[in-house]
Amino acid sequence: MLMPKKVKFRKQQKGRNRGKAWRGSELAFGDFGLKTLDHAHITDRQIEASRVAMTRFIKRGGKIWLRLFPDKPITKKPAEVRMGSGKGPLDHWVAVVKPGKILFEMEGVTREVAQEAMRLASHKLPMKTLFVARHDAVAATTQKS
Repeated sequence: MLMPKKVKFRKQQKGRNRGKAWRGSELAFGDFGLKTLDHAHITDRQIEASRVAMTRFIKRGGKIWLRLFPDKPITKKPAEVRMGSGKGPLDHWVAVVKPGKILFEMEGVTREVAQEAMRLASHKLPMKTLFVARHDAVAATTQKS
């Protein structure tokens, strides 16, 4: 699973997830991408499940970029423990995403294959997503057909 190698503090507060994503909201590497439409915490397991779903569908044909990383620790106390006695131990890591953030990018495959791979990946994620394509990639695929 994805997790940071080293962090300055073991536990973090929840914080708030408001506003839109300005950084990371446009395609930077590939021709096709998956953009989020909601606020969410995406766990390391969900990221890995999405990545595996995409990779298996494209049969290692193209290249995939992960544009998010789970760097926020989430703690959890055991079941049936009384209130108090401090914060619980670390349970898992999440990536905090805002609407507009590109989660995954892909190139080296056709538009139809990329769209289906992204659809499979989006089923593993806890929020609504949108398939996006680079303008010149759309022009290239329309010229071929």
